[in-house]
Amino acid sequence: VQLQASGGGLARPGGSLRLSCAVSGSIFRFNGIGWYRQAPGNQREMVATINNIGTTTYTDSVKGRFTISRENAKNTVYLQMNSLKPEDTAVYYCNAYDLKFLRRSDYWGQGTLVTVSS
Repeated sequence: VQLQASGGGLARPGGSLRLSCAVSGSIFRFNGIGWYRQAPGNQREMVATINNIGTTTYTDSVKGRFTISRENAKNTVYLQMNSLKPEDTAVYYCNAYDLKFLRRSDYWGQGTLVTVSS
């Protein structure tokens, strides 16, 4: 399984970025895909997830600013990030998981750095 994350970079406060996570093989083999982030000195935290029926979840700090979506035909999940804040600065990781016999398996892509600074 390969998850290829892209789209990070430098943005000014109030700006926007869009992250992409391209999944090798069918996106439907997973129960859900999402984005996590880790800032220096902090633990990795869930940012947004989307499951196979399109149900989304967001951490409170990004609600109303970030939107997760999926393009099944391209086996790709996106994270549209608007109204960026300096506290959004982190390495963002794409995650996919499946549930088999009540056991969760996680798969991770490489991180992509998002820096929000003026």
